[in-house]
Amino acid sequence: MACCSLSFPVTAKPRSPSPPTSGGVPLSPFRTYPSRSTSRSRLLFQSSPFSACSPPSLSLDSDETLIRRPRLSRSPPDFLVVSSGNKQEPLKVIISGAPASGKGTQCQLITQKYGLVHIAAGDLLRAEISSGSANGKRAKEYMEKGQLVPKEIVFMMVKERLSRSDSQENGWLLDGFPRRLSQATALKEIGFQPDIFILLEVAEDNLVERVVGRRLDPVTGRIYHLKYSPPETEEIAARLTQRFDDTEEMVKLRLQTHHQNVESVLSMYEDITIKINGNSSKEDVFSQIDKALTTLIEQKNATLGSMAA
Repeated sequence: MACCSLSFPVTAKPRSPSPPTSGGVPLSPFRTYPSRSTSRSRLLFQSSPFSACSPPSLSLDSDETLIRRPRLSRSPPDFLVVSSGNKQEPLKVIISGAPASGKGTQCQLITQKYGLVHIAAGDLLRAEISSGSANGKRAKEYMEKGQLVPKEIVFMMVKERLSRSDSQENGWLLDGFPRRLSQATALKEIGFQPDIFILLEVAEDNLVERVVGRRLDPVTGRIYHLKYSPPETEEIAARLTQRFDDTEEMVKLRLQTHHQNVESVLSMYEDITIKINGNSSKEDVFSQIDKALTTLIEQKNATLGSMAA
């Protein structure tokens, strides 16, 4: 292992004519000096009263812990190298896209390959309501009145999920959140900053066609499309339902709101935003995303390697 050579001056304690004692029992001839450390490495060593008084030359790698072996000779000391096991930081991703942009499909493909924790505000809201938590009860009260759930409640749910150990260890994929600049700012203030912001861009005509043709199977919860993903049997087709807002008029209003929200959020993540052409097949869209994430991981590895050199 290649290491850089650094020299640390160490002032040796004057040699005693004989080993000190305590109550007639000889003490250890080795005295432990305080450890010297930096944020990335730590040096532990022991000095013998019988060792040379000249400052030892230390071999120190910025990513290893070095432990000096006690010596009784005047030759330069050597060290045992113990790896500190640096680990690459996990990926932190935000993905955004208009209704019917294929965001849900891409989130599934991303989590399957990269093992990220998928965090969708809508899923969290439904889970909190089902669990009967305090936040869930508050959210249910607003929904039963036909009102929007306050953004403070949604933010607390997202914050709690991002803070869990699996999100911290495996990385996270934040889906459709933040929707407003204030939410993006609040996330940054509490230490949750993404590595990349993925924006799926799909032509409005395509989005309208995708939304209007969507149908829900109330039995399985699966989403079908009359043109692109039709039901397998006549029995399934007969029970499909359409969301009340999956009409051309409603979807155009939703798209207008989405575009306004995205523009405000992009001002926070402008330097890390990549725009993906979502008009093609799901395989082609994922290929673009996969390439961007692979490049990001390579950059992280290169940075980690340069710090370890």
